[in-house]
Amino acid sequence: MQMDGVLVVDKPKGKTSRDVVNEVVNLLNNKKVGHTGTLDPIATGVLVLCVGKATKLVDVITGSNKEYLADVKLGELTDTLDADGNIIEKRKCIINKDKLDTVLKSFLGKYNQEVPIYSAVRKNGKRLYEYARENEMVCLPKRMVEIKDIELLEASDEHYKFRVVVSKGTYVRSLIKDINDKLGIIGVMSDLRRIRQGDFNISCAFSLEDIKNNKYKLLSITDVLKNKNCVIIDDNLFEVIKHGGIIKNVYNKDLVTFMYNGKVVAIYKKYEKDKMKLKPYKMFI
Repeated sequence: MQMDGVLVVDKPKGKTSRDVVNEVVNLLNNKKVGHTGTLDPIATGVLVLCVGKATKLVDVITGSNKEYLADVKLGELTDTLDADGNIIEKRKCIINKDKLDTVLKSFLGKYNQEVPIYSAVRKNGKRLYEYARENEMVCLPKRMVEIKDIELLEASDEHYKFRVVVSKGTYVRSLIKDINDKLGIIGVMSDLRRIRQGDFNISCAFSLEDIKNNKYKLLSITDVLKNKNCVIIDDNLFEVIKHGGIIKNVYNKDLVTFMYNGKVVAIYKKYEKDKMKLKPYKMFI
């Protein structure tokens, strides 16, 4: 039986996102599984997987804001910017909690973030981590990211912990380095837990053991999209959409989800050639 839907997994520490996908492929006996945002092996928490026809939603879900709890160990710096890397510097650090709080809040908004060398981002057709492994110098690219919310939770001379909500493409490791640079201290990400991605919260996530024991719930495509600019259509518009027709954008939206007979049948997006019209983006018929 074909399984289609979204599965929220609580990724364990020590596994790559691809490791988790491979395990779920075997557990569900379904080769069509894709994730919607990589988590480093050191990280745990929300990993949203799309199964079957729901793999069409990967691009839609990947762009969602993400919320993390991050722990920082002070006094060490590694090549990977996290506790799994090789130590390249050690020094004693003393922090002032009020100053740390002020610096954290100074990152609210958009800023140009340097991509870490140990990442899968490509430069000149080659992944950055390949340059690192070959000890080859490369100018690291920068990306515009947005810190939407940030809050200090704990602080001592050994570590600090904060909660942060970020836009797509933000590296928390790099954010921590930038915070520490501004404070004149060094430290590494010692723990990272993703507690939310878009509408998917850690409270709705299942462990790999849950999935193995068949104690999980697959969210339907309709469950996931029913609150996303959703429009219920009649028979006439369904016939047009079913055949991939371009329609007038009477909804004044960039993306519109269409429902027919209680199920999502398509997502349409603004047509580049005519901004007053919508064209097919994702079809589920």
